[in-house]
Amino acid sequence: MADQTPAASPCGSPSGGGGGGGNGGGGGGAQNGAQGFGNMLFPITIFILIFYFMIMRPQNKRKKQQEELIGGVSRGDQVVTISGVFGTVREVRDDSFMIEIADGVKIRVLKSAVQTKRTSTPLTTEEKKN
Repeated sequence: MADQTPAASPCGSPSGGGGGGGNGGGGGGAQNGAQGFGNMLFPITIFILIFYFMIMRPQNKRKKQQEELIGGVSRGDQVVTISGVFGTVREVRDDSFMIEIADGVKIRVLKSAVQTKRTSTPLTTEEKKN
């Protein structure tokens, strides 16, 4: 029985003989995997930082400015909605504004629909009574 030949593995390399595989020795596969992850970690970190500074931070800044704008709108202010309608705020409600877009023509718009505040006009004594 001294004539035994080493059995071949399914990959085609002999399994007998010591060594540990095709990665150049025992345990080499784990080191290559860790090194590969370390090489990928840097570009992923750079990508996340670019994503934050180019997308998330400006978006949060715009959101904060919009909230300040809506909080600062009061009766008598001229505003422009996101649809391009110009009007004067006549009433402030919990979730909406009543905007006068022409003499006697009032519309109700959501607070989030106000895009910009143009100017504030002083109210006349008759408007203050309403």
